[in-house]
Amino acid sequence: MGMKATTSKTTKLHIRKGDTVKVLTGADRGKTGKVQEVLRDEQKAIVEGVNMKHKHQKPNAQNPEGGITQSEAPIHISNLMVVDPASGEASRIGRKVNDQGKLQRYSKKNGQFITNG
Repeated sequence: MGMKATTSKTTKLHIRKGDTVKVLTGADRGKTGKVQEVLRDEQKAIVEGVNMKHKHQKPNAQNPEGGITQSEAPIHISNLMVVDPASGEASRIGRKVNDQGKLQRYSKKNGQFITNG
């Protein structure tokens, strides 16, 4: 009926949970924040302090005052670029084999490997 076909193959994304990213487009352009969650199926990520949404809530048992709450909404990963922890600059990401023979992400700007977190 309204179900989306999903493939069993999981796509590799250039961002991971814990990465610091820079927003490239949209209302929050230029802001940086830490990735809290990656929604792989939707190719979106939730970034701390970016793409804030407002929700009007009626008073209830948990929140007797009611009011307006703010939370982060997902943003598409194509609008995000990883900030290299070593240089502090946003850089494109590639993958290459490190000394231990394992694939690891690296910054295309300076060629250094990126350690997660």
